[in-house]
Amino acid sequence: MDEAPISVPETDEALLGECDVSTFRATGPGGQSVNTTDSAVRLRHRPTGVTVVCRRERSQHMNKSECLRRLRAKLEALAAPPPPPRVATRKPRGVRAGELEDKTRRARVKRLRKPPAPSEE
Repeated sequence: MDEAPISVPETDEALLGECDVSTFRATGPGGQSVNTTDSAVRLRHRPTGVTVVCRRERSQHMNKSECLRRLRAKLEALAAPPPPPRVATRKPRGVRAGELEDKTRRARVKRLRKPPAPSEE
């Protein structure tokens, strides 16, 4: 990856400075107050293009702080190193087939062994 590492600003004000903030009317339940105020907030982080939306609360200020919290979490997840590659624990089908074939062959050999002859006295 040739991308520059993502740096997450320490303060909310600095993070807000890197974002485009837009407000709009939140839809859904809540009645008149939801339909008349622009309380929903959309933040778009300009350097990365990550967008988050919050329209849960009736207060634009509370929605903005929730958006900042979500954006910070998303950016930290993007900045985190990728998880290590998985180690295969399941045996491939060919290996299982070979083991079963060996088991069948061993069982056949054991079945073909002669039982001990009774000794004559």
